[in-house]
Amino acid sequence: MVAVPGLQQRIGARWKAPGAAASPFLVNWAKPRWQPRGPSPALGARRPPDIGAPLIGGCIRPSTMAEPLQKIIANRYGGRNLPVTLVLPDGGRVPLSSNAEIEILARTWRGLKALAAPAMGALARAYVRNDIDFTGSARRALSIAEGMVGEISHGSESLGARLKQWQHQLRSNRKNIQHHYDVSNAFYGMWLDSRLVYSCAYFRADADTLDDAQVAKLDHICRKLRLASGERFLDIGCGWGALLFHAAERYGVEANGITLSQNQFEYVRGEIAARGLEGRVRVELRDYLDLPENALYDKVASVGMFEHVGVRRFPKYFGKISRILKPGGFVLNHGITHNPLGASGLGSGIGDFVEEYVFPGGELTHVATVIEAMAAQGLEVVDGEALREHYAKTLWRWCERLEAAADAARNEVGEERYRVWRIYLAGSAHAFERGWLSLWQLLAGKPLPDGRLRHPLTRDYMYARSGT
Repeated sequence: MVAVPGLQQRIGARWKAPGAAASPFLVNWAKPRWQPRGPSPALGARRPPDIGAPLIGGCIRPSTMAEPLQKIIANRYGGRNLPVTLVLPDGGRVPLSSNAEIEILARTWRGLKALAAPAMGALARAYVRNDIDFTGSARRALSIAEGMVGEISHGSESLGARLKQWQHQLRSNRKNIQHHYDVSNAFYGMWLDSRLVYSCAYFRADADTLDDAQVAKLDHICRKLRLASGERFLDIGCGWGALLFHAAERYGVEANGITLSQNQFEYVRGEIAARGLEGRVRVELRDYLDLPENALYDKVASVGMFEHVGVRRFPKYFGKISRILKPGGFVLNHGITHNPLGASGLGSGIGDFVEEYVFPGGELTHVATVIEAMAAQGLEVVDGEALREHYAKTLWRWCERLEAAADAARNEVGEERYRVWRIYLAGSAHAFERGWLSLWQLLAGKPLPDGRLRHPLTRDYMYARSGT
């Protein structure tokens, strides 16, 4: 057997936690064990596999990975009876229970590292990089992954995530928005509903289709705002225009939308012409901060947009809304919030992953902070509704539709981006189901100079009556 100088130290250094001694198991695992095929070459003629590179068959005996892994698995996962079999890069199999439902495949050394000391964000990153893979649905895999990680606490994000967030918030809002939304309209069309509504749907019953639930959400917003014919209505972050078209066609408002996504802007402009809505619906490629304050609106909606704003910018955001809203007018702010009070980030590396791959510059907070920020700008909250369960259901529908269109999605955006969105949608759905995140619709008004704010005494007006 030929010893490879430096390998033991190399692996031990890569696998130990910062400031901690290398695991005795990992040191044992790192002992030189390869056996070259055929005659032994000179020492310099063969190199050990690179950390992070796929292990090529023949370099390591199939038993040498599975045997020592049993020790770390017994320590890490013993007694949990997780319904999964780990498949090692050399083909070795390590069952974690006798009734495995899925397989998790470690394709590289990096993948093995993620599985040896799992965190939700690290597992997601390893999946995106193809260091690990799994069989079955993302929904089942997420549930099992949480069991592998163990208890997850949510509080502040890591220093690295906060630094990236700060860097992303320094650049223009347009760059952050385009990173997320200007992927491909065709890609979004594979898993969104027919109207391309990219926000929480509103399910009246479990059997509702995604299309029906999204129409119900659009109408729920319009009813809450009590839109009326002839009113000037603004949709901040209008997406692909579904709310604009619904409000104009069904409620007779003059609908104005703004977006920072070039793809969305061009799509909405095309739809306006196709529907013959010129003069009734208008879209602009504009930042909310650049809205002129000499053109006031009766009603304003912001749906799934304020997550991009950042808590420190709430005064500018809600201040702008207050200044462009007519006295006696109303705004509906629909957005994601943290559920734990005081939390500024999701734990187990989840926030780091989302900041890096999905929502650069995004920031969430508790709904109490949002209400306080609205009140500070003269907006009086008159109604709040939590739609956490609705968003979990929406996200699982999106994830399932994306998985069903996997081949087409890969062809459209590539393997890595497909993986980012698959694991992001599944992880978000899991976070809403577990109560880590929530979704709030806050209805607020700008009181008249004498302090009055006219609105119905009950919430009956928000719900459609039978036959209407």
